[in-house]
Amino acid sequence: MFALTYAQYGDPSVLEVTNAPEPHAGPGQVRIAVRASGVNPVDWKIRAGHLQDVFDIPLPAIVGLEAAGVVDEVGEGVEGVSVGDEVFGLGSGTAAEFAVLDHFAPKPAALNWEQAGGLPVAAETALRALEIIKPSAGQTLLIDGAAGGVGSAAAQFARAAGVTVIGTASESNHEYLRSLGVVPTTYGPGLAERVAALTPNPVDVALDTAGKGSLRELVQITGSADNVITIADYTAAEQGVRSTTESGAFHALPEAGSLVDEGKFIVRIDSLFPLSDAAKAHERSEAGHLTGKIVLTVPEA
Repeated sequence: MFALTYAQYGDPSVLEVTNAPEPHAGPGQVRIAVRASGVNPVDWKIRAGHLQDVFDIPLPAIVGLEAAGVVDEVGEGVEGVSVGDEVFGLGSGTAAEFAVLDHFAPKPAALNWEQAGGLPVAAETALRALEIIKPSAGQTLLIDGAAGGVGSAAAQFARAAGVTVIGTASESNHEYLRSLGVVPTTYGPGLAERVAALTPNPVDVALDTAGKGSLRELVQITGSADNVITIADYTAAEQGVRSTTESGAFHALPEAGSLVDEGKFIVRIDSLFPLSDAAKAHERSEAGHLTGKIVLTVPEA
């Protein structure tokens, strides 16, 4: 099969589409003919060699952790899924002609391939973070970096649960946040004062998706490090803040799918790239300041 691979750690230029052995579905898994695969910050951090101590990946390796496509193999023990079904989910080496998914759900009809391919990582990461800090109906959640994939997913899960959400983003993304029911503000120093001017109510919990050094201020705003969670700041432990490296149940996909069907969850695409232009997609991800997800489109064989 064709696949997006890298044979050495480095900048985006190490990425190339090459021939690779086809994977096959094992127990509890499905294999899909991939139609789209999302790009996440962890993809380029792994490719660049920044996470060698965390991910022991033999090289050459295939890129990607999420995808959407058509089932063409069903592993032992899998029920309710048949060859030909359209699904989206999480796996490894998903930027390829075929990929094996470990966690999957039916693709909502309201999502196109690109939207479905860019949803799984954001949805699972967002819901896992929310389940750690546990905002409840009537409380206020502050999201630093609310316009990106994880931030916007977290905002929509929280809003569906009756939580008030304040989110930081560049001013050009404020209207997008308003469309999600989020109260927008800008990011950076002085956040506590800006948030205080937006609401007389206390901020109960905060989620950092940006990793830009806001943890100290988020702790100040919420009153305790126990009220803050980060997905991107590797100094979290030094500040007593938890991160989503903690394990969790994989159940966000059907929940997100149900909200999509109810018209309460949208997936915004920041940019689309064909698999052959994956280096440009990684450059875009590394540049940051996204509005939604970056997605690779995979041609049908």
